[in-house]
Amino acid sequence: MTTPLITLDASAVAGLLPQINVLQEMRQLFTGLGSAQAVQPPQTLTLLPEDKGDFITYMGADTNAGVFGAKLSPYIVTDAKPIITAWTVLMSSNTGQPLCLCDAGASTTERTAATTALAVDLLASKDAQTIAIIGSGPVALAHWGHVQGLLPWQQVRIYSPNLKTGSDAWAQWQSICPNAVLAESADAAVKDADVVMLCTSSGTPVVDHTKLKSNAVVTSISTNVHRAHEVDPAFLKDAQVYCDYRATTPTTAGDMVLATQDHGWTADDLCGDLGELSVGACPPPDDDRPVFFRSVGLGLEDIAIAHAIYRAACA
Repeated sequence: MTTPLITLDASAVAGLLPQINVLQEMRQLFTGLGSAQAVQPPQTLTLLPEDKGDFITYMGADTNAGVFGAKLSPYIVTDAKPIITAWTVLMSSNTGQPLCLCDAGASTTERTAATTALAVDLLASKDAQTIAIIGSGPVALAHWGHVQGLLPWQQVRIYSPNLKTGSDAWAQWQSICPNAVLAESADAAVKDADVVMLCTSSGTPVVDHTKLKSNAVVTSISTNVHRAHEVDPAFLKDAQVYCDYRATTPTTAGDMVLATQDHGWTADDLCGDLGELSVGACPPPDDDRPVFFRSVGLGLEDIAIAHAIYRAACA
């Protein structure tokens, strides 16, 4: 008998996400990827005719979990504001039948933040005490939610050009991180910070890498801006560079593309990726140079969290 397909909209997903340990799901996923039990094809961009938009397809298969699928993220041009959505279809690799179709808006934010948290867990010194977060929106909040329990942080500094004391946004930060300090500038936030998480939608650098602590761990995420880079691509020549997946990230991440084009950096300079770090197949960073971790988002992350949401819905 065929299992009925479950469809979960944004509201249903929001109700199920708190039941899921997203960081643990990412940890298991990247261990599987490092052990060659999961497959991650490159993401694809499909342009719609007559300049009506596009959609990105993020695919992945995890034989350990017995699932495969894809997230479709369209950008649809309208006369007003463009329509941007994201949905993940999850299928069984045992039966070939669809299991779940779920809205991927909130889950994308959570899996992105949890992937960064896994990188911090694997790359940062266990003596790290100071963390700086550049950005203050939902993505930044999710990042803090996943890293707050990893290390006994003594200082938490937040900087965003639009974040003000007395605002509702700052009150939200204080409610989840009472000891957070609102920095006056990005330079002030990153000064002597052990970990710097960049959580913005900027297409250009948001920190001056020359102001970083000599062995700081810097994490950066992707945005829709073409060749987006939250750090100066020249920084990659000075840093120990890791990424989420070495097979595809160097040709997708804007800073890596530009560093290759303009600064003599190549994918061969990568120290490792999350799968390799998870199974001990690459060396951890030395303590004498800064570390840069870059993620672009993987279909496998979407499949893993969709599978967790599906299991929670079935339960």
